[in-house]
Amino acid sequence: MKTWPFAVLLATNILFASTCFADEAQAQPLASKIPTEEKAFVDAINQYDKAKIVAQLGEPAKADNVRIKGSNKIAASIWQYHNLNTAADGTLYQTTELDFIDDKVVQVVFLNNDGSEDVDKGKTYDLPQAEPNLNEPGM
Repeated sequence: MKTWPFAVLLATNILFASTCFADEAQAQPLASKIPTEEKAFVDAINQYDKAKIVAQLGEPAKADNVRIKGSNKIAASIWQYHNLNTAADGTLYQTTELDFIDDKVVQVVFLNNDGSEDVDKGKTYDLPQAEPNLNEPGM
């Protein structure tokens, strides 16, 4: 008789925990394969780092790194893939651009051109300075 209340309590805790974890899993499901339809692609791509993207999609057709002026540090990367994604109506985008900061995708751009415009690969950029604190004395 004493085991019955313990079993009910245990079953309740397991049910509660599985419901909590199920809600988290539904909020951020990890796709086993990156989808190609544009909306599903945008929803899923930020779950993957560069290595996992390359493992599934292969090397990008074009990759550029944006470096901080005066250093060799990479501030961002721009990758382009060709004929990868489709619009909702099934038409194929010629180019998909993935913009990275560090190892994560921060922006996805779908282009109806081949993305072949010239890019000045030797250009470096100054990082913007922090805005002045207007509450400091003397400002």
